Parts: sequence; C-alpha cells; structure tokens
Amino acid sequence: MARKQVSMDGFVPSRPNRRVGGIIGGEQPTEKKPKPLAEEKPVEETPRPLRRTAGGISKAEIDESLRGIDESEEQAPRPRRRDPQRPPSNRSKWIKRFLIFAVVMAVLVGVYVGFKAVVASNNVFKGSIFDVFQNVPLKQDANGRSNIIMVGTSEDDPGHEGGTLTDSMMILSLDQTKKNAFMISIPRDLYVKYGGTACNSGYAGKINEYYGCVHDGKGVDADRAALTKEAEFIGEITGLDIQYGINVNYTVMREMVKAVGGSITVTIESRDPRGQMDSNFDWKCGVGDRKSTRASILKRCPPNGHFIDYPNGPVTLDAEHALYLAQARGDSAPTYGFEQSNFDREKNQQKIIKALREKALSAGVLADFGKVSSIIDALGNNLRTTFETKEFRTLVTLAQNIKNDDIKSISLIDGDDPIMITGNVNGMSVVKPVAGTYDYTDLRALLKKRLSSDPVIQEAAPIAVYNGSGVAGAGQTEADKLKSEGYTVDGAANAPKGTYPQYTLYQIGDGNSGTANRLMQKYGVKITKGTPPMTVDTAVRFVLILGPVPTDKTAN
Repeated sequence: MARKQVSMDGFVPSRPNRRVGGIIGGEQPTEKKPKPLAEEKPVEETPRPLRRTAGGISKAEIDESLRGIDESEEQAPRPRRRDPQRPPSNRSKWIKRFLIFAVVMAVLVGVYVGFKAVVASNNVFKGSIFDVFQNVPLKQDANGRSNIIMVGTSEDDPGHEGGTLTDSMMILSLDQTKKNAFMISIPRDLYVKYGGTACNSGYAGKINEYYGCVHDGKGVDADRAALTKEAEFIGEITGLDIQYGINVNYTVMREMVKAVGGSITVTIESRDPRGQMDSNFDWKCGVGDRKSTRASILKRCPPNGHFIDYPNGPVTLDAEHALYLAQARGDSAPTYGFEQSNFDREKNQQKIIKALREKALSAGVLADFGKVSSIIDALGNNLRTTFETKEFRTLVTLAQNIKNDDIKSISLIDGDDPIMITGNVNGMSVVKPVAGTYDYTDLRALLKKRLSSDPVIQEAAPIAVYNGSGVAGAGQTEADKLKSEGYTVDGAANAPKGTYPQYTLYQIGDGNSGTANRLMQKYGVKITKGTPPMTVDTAVRFVLILGPVPTDKTAN
C-alpha cells in the first residue's frame, strides 16, 4: 500500500524525496521524466480544477512558487560551503579562564596597591594623595629658611627599653632659594625644663624624654600632635621658628639603606688612631651566647669579634651596621674612639644622613619620582611627618639640588668657644650650656648668626665705637643703636684728643664685605684702610670714631 504524503503546515511536497530550498541538506535533485511506453499514445491531459489547501492557497500555486525558487538557485552562483566550526578544546577554555582570572587579579592588585599607597601617603603626609601633583614651596621663617626637627625613636625594636626616648635629635635648616642646608644636633642628654609638663623625671630632665612625655594616644594624629609640640619646644630653646617635624625609627633606617642599594659609605674620623670601636653591640656577633665559640664570633664579626669596629677612613656599611653605628657612643667597655660619647654619635648620625642622600643620587633614586613614592609607601607604618602632600615634590627637588658641599654642620661643642659641656645635675650625668643650666643665650646667638640671611649677622664682625665728639655718652648711645640693628659691638670708649670729622670708619684685616658695605651706607663715608689712632682688641674688625655734629650755618 502506497504511503500517504503527510502535509506540514498545509504544505505537501511536490516531488518525493525533495526538500524545500533544494541545496540545503544535500545535492540539488534532478528531475527525471518517465519514458512513454512504445504502445502507448500520448493522451492529452484534461485540466483539473484547482484544489485549495486549508489556508486558501492551491497546491499548484505552491508548486509554481517552489519551481521559481529552484530555478533562481540554479542560475545564481552556488555559495561556498563553510566547514562547520570545531568546538573549543579544553585547553582553549582553560587559557581563556586563566586570562580572565589574571586580568581580574591585576585589577584587584592595582586597587589594593592604590589603597595601600593612599593609606601610606596619609600616614606620612597630611592632605590628599591627589595633592602630590602640586609643587608648593615649604614654609619659611623670617630669614627665608625652612627648619625641620628630626627625632629618632626605637619603639619598633622589640624588647628595647625606652622606645619612645629620642635617641637622636637633629635640626635640618634649608634655604630653598640659595640651595644650602645646615644640620644642628641637639644633645639627647641636654638638661631642660619641660615647660610645666610633668614627665617621668618630673618637671625637668633630659630633653630626650619630652617627645614620649607629650605623646598622648596612638595613631597618626597622636604622632603628628607630638611632633608639633616637639617642634615648638625645641624652637623655644634654640630661638628658631621650626615649621616641621619628622619621626623615624629603626625600620626607616634599615629600609632607606636597602632602598639605595643595600649599603652606604661614611668616613670615620676619630681622634684615636685605631678608629672607633663600641662593644655594646657585640651580642649581634654571638657574644654572651653559651653556644657561640670564639671562632664563630670572629666569623660573624671579623676581624676582632666586634660588631662596631672601624678604622679611620672610608668604610662601607650595610643597613644593620649603619643603624647601630648611628647609636654607638662608647658606653660599654671595651671601647675607643668615642671619648665625646653622644657628641661623637651625633657626628656619625650626620654623616649617615649625608651618605644616604649621596647614595640615593648616585643610584638614581631621587631622580625617579616613582622610586621615591615606592619608598614612602614602604615606610608608611614607620615614618611620620607634619609635611603636607603638596610639599612632597619640593622636598624631592631640594634633596636633588642641594649639594653635599653646601650641607654644613653647626657644632655646639667644637672650637675655642663651645656652647655645650657635660656636667652633673642631681647626681646625673647631663649636657648643659656653658653659660649655665637653662641658659640658652649663647646657643640662640650662635644659631641666629649662622642661619641669618643678613650678612651683618652672619659675619658678626666686632665693631669698636670711640667718642671724639665732645658730647658725654655719645659713644655708648651709638653703640646701643648698632646692637639693636644686629651689629656685633665690642664696646664703647673715648677717642684720643684730636679733631675728627662726624664719622670715621677703619677696617682691620680683609673680608666681612657685607658689614663694610652696610656701615658705609649707614654713615655715608668710605672705609679708611690702615691703623686707627688707638689700640684696639685683636678681635675687632671695624672702628667707628664719632666727631662733633656739624652746625648748620644757614640756620637763623
């Protein structure tokens, strides 16, 4: 029995085994006309009435439409068949997943690093991280100098007693215009009054106790508040306007040395021909450990088994040796080269700071803003300052432009006229002014002279005033005026009898051009070279002789 054709959606295939569209799903079928039988005669077909489908379209119309489609497909160029795409392999899937994972992780790491950078910047500097794109000059005092108090503590050293005591205290004074700097070490054992603040020692004690005493609470804000109070306190003692404060600890010193290549070079300059040796840190060599032999100690700390042991001359220090040289003061026997104890330590601290800067320049660290930023990020938990983020670029520029030869030290103990000496207060070994305990007059005068932008104050050339006017007290009156204007006055006396012009100026020796020019401008006369008509002290560099005040003959 013949299979009955089944229509689909009202369509009945016009030929058996033929698909709509022809080429889809196989080759184009060809039509075969049945051959008429020999005995048969062609019979004329009678037109059949059109049969409509359920949808209202006749089968003949459908066949005609399909025949038109087949004919157009035969005439048009057959499209090139594409090979079916192969399904992605497991390896390709894993590569894609890995790349996506890597991108996501990179984004997360970037966000994390950015967050850390913001946090670190906020810990180190005040203000927004976006302020780093600004370049704001530092605050200045009346002499155009920016003064910074730097204090070093050891609270990050486990087991260290007195971690909040300031092991080092140094004032760094910068001139942004003249590109020079001064370093002044403040003796940590200087005996001071705490200005009404009660510390562990009472209302007076060593200055290194003050920072921990006024440090109230924990966190960045408490650190900055303590630095601000420290700057004000040191400013009162020294007579300086100190605008900024920095607190560093052991970690900062280690990381800074590592950041510049892992080592620095300093020059040991000891009064002892052997150099400097401090046995206080020999525990790092194994001394005191029962398991350590003499051979192992020598192996750890050649050549003599001491951790801090250097000959005079240039020496190379890694991070640990730089850190402990900055603390060495010869307070444990055996020792040599530290006869001045804290004063020798302070000199080494200044050398280490200069060596760090010099190595940073040679290693290209300070010239690379990214490296400097990375260092600050690494020190975010250990470095505190009262600088603002918008002043950061100015600091980096100054560090690059100020040469080592233009960084001078102001000593408070060297020379023929030292400012500070060691002494004893209430049975305690301390440092105090030569002028007397709590008397900082000479200290303030010295710093005012060295840090002033006024050449008259800087040169501090002594002037002797002599009165030849015939008016009693005229010489002393003029001497007091000169003092009030910042001149250094040696004294006032009467001039030998004679006739003098209103003003006569003598200069003894060369130099002191700033003072000479200022005096000539002030009195309207030229400097007289030669010997003045009186004997003066050897320290005197200028002699001013006052004569009678001329009378105005035109006056009625």
